[in-house]
Amino acid sequence: MKTTSLNQTHREMKAKMVDFGGWDMPLHYGSQLDEHHKVRSDAGMFDVSHMLAVDIKGGLARSFLRRLVANNVDKLTQPGKALYTCMLNPQGGVIDDLIIYFLTESHFRMVVNAGTAAKDLAWMLAQRDEIAPGLEIIPRHDLAMIAVQGPNARAKVWQVIAGAQAETENLKLFQATMYDKFFIARTGYTGEDGFEIMLPSQDAPDFWHALHDAGVTPAGLGARDTLRLEAGMNLYGQDMDETTSPLESGLGWTVDLKSDRDFIGKSALLEKPVKQQLIGLILLERGVLRSHQKVATQHDDNEGDGEITSGGFSPTLNQSIALARLPLTVSAGDEVQVLVRDKMLRAKVVKHPFVRNGKSLI
Repeated sequence: MKTTSLNQTHREMKAKMVDFGGWDMPLHYGSQLDEHHKVRSDAGMFDVSHMLAVDIKGGLARSFLRRLVANNVDKLTQPGKALYTCMLNPQGGVIDDLIIYFLTESHFRMVVNAGTAAKDLAWMLAQRDEIAPGLEIIPRHDLAMIAVQGPNARAKVWQVIAGAQAETENLKLFQATMYDKFFIARTGYTGEDGFEIMLPSQDAPDFWHALHDAGVTPAGLGARDTLRLEAGMNLYGQDMDETTSPLESGLGWTVDLKSDRDFIGKSALLEKPVKQQLIGLILLERGVLRSHQKVATQHDDNEGDGEITSGGFSPTLNQSIALARLPLTVSAGDEVQVLVRDKMLRAKVVKHPFVRNGKSLI
C-alpha cells in the first residue's frame, strides 16, 4: 500500500487508518463529527499528499493544455492564477477533474486525483506525443500537500510560516504564490476559506506539527467527504467518471464551448443532447441517503428517473443530503422519492451547494 510522508505522523496521532484507493490514509483521529465542525467553525488540516502535482514545461505548454482540457487555459494570464477543469476522453466522458496553475508561459502545474494519477499520466503522455512532442511532463512525487481549511485557517497558517502573511494576504480565490519552500494556493474542497499548501515531502511532518501547535485540528477522509458534499463539490468516481458528461455532472461551467478552440471530447459534447442534471436532495424523513439509491420523480415521462451519486448525513444541517443525477424536467422545489432500504422516502429537490462559509444555503 502507498503511504504519504505523513503516515507515521497520523499513526502517532492515533488516526484510524483505511485503504483509500491503494493509499494508507487517515479516516479520522477520534471523531469525524468534531473534525467536520472544527473546519466549519475554526480550522482543520488534511493530508492530501496522495494527490499528484504534475509540472508541464516547455514552449508548447499552453497549446498542449488548450487541446487537453475542457476549460480554456487562455483565461490564465496572471502568474499563480488557477483554473478548475476536466480532462475528457473523445466520447466526452470525464477522465479526471483537476486544477491547473499558470506559473510562466513555459511552466504550468496540474494537480490530479490520487486514484486516477497513473491513468492521467499515461493519457497525457500519449496526447503529448501527438500534440506537443518534446514537452516535459514531470510528476512531482517529491512534494507533499496539506490543506488548511476554515474561517481561521489563513490566520493560523500565517502564525506558522513566518513572513507569509504579507505575500499571501491579498491572494484571491484560485490564486497561488511561491513563498520560501511553500507553494501556497487559496483553493480548497470544503466550502470554507483557506489554503492548499505544497512543500518538500521531508518537511511535511514538522509543518504538520507546527500547525497542530497553532491550534489547527487534524481531519481525515470522513470529514473531508461530508464537508465537500455540503459544499456541493463533485467526487471523481462517484459524481462523474469516464462514462458521464461534465454537462450532466453539474460541471457545465468548467466547459468552454463558446470559443473556436477545439479540445478532446468537444465534438462529442456538442453532438450529444443533455438529458440529465446533477442536483441536490434533502431527505424529508428519517433515514440516510447513499450513493446508488434509486430516485423516482413525479413526472410520467422520466424514463428510468435517476439515482443518487453521493449522499450522507450533513453535520451542519443535521439532516441527510445528496447529489443526484435526475432528468432535466425536475427542478428545485420538486418532491421526489428515494428507495432507502426497501422503503420509498420523500426528499426535496434543492440547488446546491447546501453550505458555504459555515452557513446553510437551504
